[in-house]
Amino acid sequence: MITSKVKKHKNTFRLFSSFLIQYLCLCLLLSLSPTFVHASDRSTILLGQSCALSGPARNLGFNMRAGLQAAIAEINDKGGVKGRTIQLRSKDDGYEPDKAIKNTLELIQDDQVFLLIGEVGTPTSKAVLPLIDKYKIPFFAPLTGAELLRTPAHQYVINIRKSYYQEMEALVSHLTDTLGMQHISCFYQNDSYGFAGLEGVKRALGKRNMQLTSMGSYERNTIAVMGGMKSIYKKNPEAILLVGTYAACSEFIKLSKVKYPGKRMFGNISFVGTKSLQEALGHYGEDVIVSQVVPFPWDDTLPLVTEYRYAMTKYQRNTPVGFISLEGYIAGKLFAAIAEAVVGNLTREKFIQTMYKVGEFNLGGVKIQFNTKNDPGMDTIGLTTIYPTIQKLEKR
Repeated sequence: MITSKVKKHKNTFRLFSSFLIQYLCLCLLLSLSPTFVHASDRSTILLGQSCALSGPARNLGFNMRAGLQAAIAEINDKGGVKGRTIQLRSKDDGYEPDKAIKNTLELIQDDQVFLLIGEVGTPTSKAVLPLIDKYKIPFFAPLTGAELLRTPAHQYVINIRKSYYQEMEALVSHLTDTLGMQHISCFYQNDSYGFAGLEGVKRALGKRNMQLTSMGSYERNTIAVMGGMKSIYKKNPEAILLVGTYAACSEFIKLSKVKYPGKRMFGNISFVGTKSLQEALGHYGEDVIVSQVVPFPWDDTLPLVTEYRYAMTKYQRNTPVGFISLEGYIAGKLFAAIAEAVVGNLTREKFIQTMYKVGEFNLGGVKIQFNTKNDPGMDTIGLTTIYPTIQKLEKR
């Protein structure tokens, strides 16, 4: 009986000792854990980016990130923002909405980023919009011209580029008003990005009392273009406007020129990735035009472009100069300009308030305006040809 009681007490002591050891270990771990510091109190300003760094759209993500990194490195070398350095944390979403949601939650909750910058794509941006509103975090300079980020206006979405509607108006104007074409078709990605571009084409044609000759689509992150191509060529278009990424659009254009020979124009909006499209097409790049929403990256008359090219050579020498990386560079420089203008502690609300209060930022000859919520950002839109080299398309 006594032996049984002794055993019972020993077991109780062992159990207590085990709990005590676990408790002491937990206390030790907590004491060694880094103290939580709110994003606005850090010596480093941490920015978060979810973008495609893998898959058929990866060049878009790599180039946008490279431009951002070049701007950030340049700013940090000059002392940062009020003595605070900037750091960019990028996560790969493969241009897939579900991964973008996961990345965004991690950046907001785990990494405690100050804001989100340079999101690449319409479907991914659309997917994270509810998180932007929920956490009241600025969604700065996304690489998309989709109307869903503009209408209705979102308090925390900050666009700096023109919309796809405006890009399509420029393309349609050139094809119809300048070249006199009447039969225009549209090949588009079967998601929110493609639908935004498609609607832009319809609106631009509608202003001219015209309709699409034919339509065809493909699925995101594929180059399965044959089905859409057959739908397009049931009619005989004079021009085809494409709303896709460089991999699918280059496949469509090359196969079109082989299977359906004849003289016709192909027009792409800026998100296609001009440099990547040019490289993918090679000698098939003739009669291909692309609309642009940033200045010409080889225009040395603009101080901003000179600064950009120097920064890319110094900090991102393995990334070629181009429109997407320039857009990233502009986004990084603009963030710093707004943050520097904030009076007192840098908070998300003060950042947005300051942006509208200052109203206009001049980055090396390029003005970016926020004194109107209807059409903020850069007043830049133009057309380029890509063969044999990328050139501005001069107005006739």
